[in-house]
Amino acid sequence: MAATTSWLSLTDLGRIYGISAIHCGKTLEHQGWRDRRGRPTQSALDANAAMQTGPHGQGRTVLWNRTVCSQLLEQKGYEPMSRSLQVEQWTQLLEALQVGSPSITATADQMAEEMPGELLEDVNHQLAARGCRYRVSPRSLHARH
Repeated sequence: MAATTSWLSLTDLGRIYGISAIHCGKTLEHQGWRDRRGRPTQSALDANAAMQTGPHGQGRTVLWNRTVCSQLLEQKGYEPMSRSLQVEQWTQLLEALQVGSPSITATADQMAEEMPGELLEDVNHQLAARGCRYRVSPRSLHARH
C-alpha cells in the first residue's frame, strides 16, 4: 500500500515545531520555497513541498507537504514538540481562558478551534484532572473548516 502524503496549512506545520505560521513561513521563504506574498515558488512546487488548491488567483489555498517541509525544518534545527508538551500547553491555555481576564478577548471555545483534533481526549482528561470544568467539544474542532 502506498504511503499517503500529509498536506498541512502553514499554521499546522508550524504548530508541530512550536513556531508560529509567520516564523514557519519565513523559514520557507529563506529556503526559496515561498515568495513575499506567501505563495509557493516554482522551486517549492518542483520539490513537492507545496501545492495550491482552489481557483486561480489570490484566493488559492496553499498546503505544505509535511514530510518534505519537516525535513527542511529539522535541518534548520527545529525539533517537533512532544505530544505531552502540546497537551500540557493547550490545557494551561484553555484553563487560563476559562478563568478569564479583562485583557484577553478570546474565549476558550475560540481558541479550542485551533487545537489539533488528535489532542482532544488527552486535553479534556487533563482539564478534568486539574478540576477545570471546561471541556473541548469535538464540534469546536470542526468549526474552523
